[in-house]
Amino acid sequence: MTIDISQLADTNRLLFAIPLKPLQGSRFQPTGFPSLGAATFQTSQGVSLLVESTQSMANRLELTLWDPASNDLKEEFNGISHVRVTRNGHFLTDTILESHRLNSPYLLESKDKKFFNELREEMDVMGTGPIDRRKLAEALLKYDINSLLHGVFLAKPGLAGGRLRIARALSAFIEADGVEIAPSGGVKNDHVNPSGDTKTGFGNVPFARDEYTAASITLYANLDLAQIRGYGLGQDAENLLILLSLYKLRALAYEGLRLRTACDLQVAEEEIQATRPQGWLLPGIDELRKAIRMAIPKCKEQMKVTEVTFNDELKKGKTQDDSG
Repeated sequence: MTIDISQLADTNRLLFAIPLKPLQGSRFQPTGFPSLGAATFQTSQGVSLLVESTQSMANRLELTLWDPASNDLKEEFNGISHVRVTRNGHFLTDTILESHRLNSPYLLESKDKKFFNELREEMDVMGTGPIDRRKLAEALLKYDINSLLHGVFLAKPGLAGGRLRIARALSAFIEADGVEIAPSGGVKNDHVNPSGDTKTGFGNVPFARDEYTAASITLYANLDLAQIRGYGLGQDAENLLILLSLYKLRALAYEGLRLRTACDLQVAEEEIQATRPQGWLLPGIDELRKAIRMAIPKCKEQMKVTEVTFNDELKKGKTQDDSG
């Protein structure tokens, strides 16, 4: 079956509200925030809960293209643009793994300024005056196509005064409605010295924990098709960006949503339908792989795989003595 993206020609936003449920049992553990804990909030349905944030979901969507065993892209995505970083001849990181993609300090803060200068040269016309958004998009496509989907902010004065940014075109988050706390707890047992000094890791340590149940859990996804078209990169690049976005969403659902040890979710329905345009079906994982393999060669001249080195000393931000 051929994926017909032309069906989305009159759609500016492709929206999904995908029902989820725990893989086993009824409880799940949401994301937590320092000094806040679980992010609960009131809605017309009662107490709701942020299960996974937009920024965390962006990282998870990016990782659907990555093979951790080989520290490289999955084979079917070979040819898309990204930047690999090596240290002393060994793999260190990649823009696909970096939270801020091309704005990674391993690229832009290195003493070796070769890549920084190459990037600056690519965007030299934007040193002053208004940002040429099309030229920025062309540079991002050339070096890191994922930055066009997940956003980037090149916050360096030497790059157009730190004004180069692209918002996320693909975003997602998970919320739960009608939630109730499911309190539980346990104890860390020390069978050798139960009454030992707990401050240094000895002894029995009881603890409490809160998990949650919910009337409904929903993965919301938003693909801004208008933004992708607005890059002005041509039909082939536009199609590739859309196909990659659809694959990421499908792969996330297909490969499982094990967000944490105590938060393992699955899609509750067999078919994944869009809410806008209503009823549009998300293609299957194999169809998308095949379509992407056909789309990448059409954009070959617009993309490159770059390798840079980072051999700077890895310094600690803060130091403390052995006593902590």
